[in-house]
Amino acid sequence: MSSTTPPCSQSSDQKRRSWSSFLKMYSHGNDSQLVATFKGELSSLTAPPFILSSTSLVEYSAYWAGQPALFVQPAKEADSEKRALQVLKWFLSTLHQQYCSRSEKFGSERKPLNPFLGELFIGKWKNGDSDVGDTSLISEQVSHHPPATAFAIRNENHGVQLQGYNAQKASFLGRIQIQQIGHALYTLTPPGSNEKEIYLITLPRLRIKSLLYGTPFVELERKSMIASSSGYIAEIDYSGKGWLSSKKNSFTASLYEASGGKKKPLYLVDGQWSDSFSISNLRTKEVVDKYVVRDSKTTPLTLAPIEKQDLYESRRAWSNVAAGIRQGDMDAVSRAKWCIESAQRELRRVEKAEGREWERRFFYRVDEKDEGPEFQYLSRVLDLSSTLDSEKSGGVWRFDAERAAGARPPYHKTGGKGLGISDAETSNLQNLATGHTLNFD
Repeated sequence: MSSTTPPCSQSSDQKRRSWSSFLKMYSHGNDSQLVATFKGELSSLTAPPFILSSTSLVEYSAYWAGQPALFVQPAKEADSEKRALQVLKWFLSTLHQQYCSRSEKFGSERKPLNPFLGELFIGKWKNGDSDVGDTSLISEQVSHHPPATAFAIRNENHGVQLQGYNAQKASFLGRIQIQQIGHALYTLTPPGSNEKEIYLITLPRLRIKSLLYGTPFVELERKSMIASSSGYIAEIDYSGKGWLSSKKNSFTASLYEASGGKKKPLYLVDGQWSDSFSISNLRTKEVVDKYVVRDSKTTPLTLAPIEKQDLYESRRAWSNVAAGIRQGDMDAVSRAKWCIESAQRELRRVEKAEGREWERRFFYRVDEKDEGPEFQYLSRVLDLSSTLDSEKSGGVWRFDAERAAGARPPYHKTGGKGLGISDAETSNLQNLATGHTLNFD
């Protein structure tokens, strides 16, 4: 039955009742089981309508560079130690956008749309009148079973690039836990050098809290690390709210030289990644920097108008689904999702019958054993074996800069078949998008 009340307008009591029903029961085939006793992945669970987001998970890559000035700042620093510290500060500054901004905007974390294979999200942070220059984003769903999103963020002005991929494995064992499988590679060329410097970044684990109150939010747990080819290592420990800390989103981080070991840290960073944190030089015992979230403005990501986007660009592909969610019309949501999902299943069936697989547009699969010596060294330093699991991410994914150079729609050869769009309609729609290019070269 369609609903005329938007999901976001539900009262707190209604949300708690919806969540109470969700937590007590879920439907899986003909069997009903208690969520409290459920162990395993959550793909079979249907969340209450009010928790659905109109945004696809493929868009989340943009949270890495919402502050382009911080993103490129390390490339301006000549001192390798200070450069490693700037990379750590930039990474910590991204956590609020990545894991907290949605809760602040909507009052709770929303369940994103599951991207389809080949889905794209392309845009730019425009800073043409400043020293920062433009920063571009290409995000692509490179695997569906298992789901994985690859991304590349580049600033040509300062020669900075971030590329990586992220697969998420969600499970319920008394609480929702999400293991992020993948990593990111931040690359720059230091001032006065011709050699690139690489920073290998691991991803934290997530825990969804406050489920019983109908206001779920993300808390980070365990740790993530950053190792650089210049010989510095950063280790971030997430404690959150609990017996170790009275404040949510708490963390401590240390930066040390690989040769000296973690028992001889150079800097200590502590605070709340959602609020503020301080950076202290442990040799001078001085606070050398402080980052305050509310004082840090983000730059909006510029996208092409929807009518000029490629058929596979996220906002255009999911436009009918997003409209249904905003209007609270779950019948319309189901119909629009079914159209895409059934077309995707048919495309996979044809590919399997013909003995081929979907061709990725901007990324390619690599064997981690063939990666260069610097990556091999850094992956050993961080013991990346636990998260470098190609079976859980569909592969280890790298950005193809040559294929991205001068790219313009249509990005995929298959046309609208994978979205349930007829050949005639595909031709008309693609004609609108052919003038759109973001000049990635």
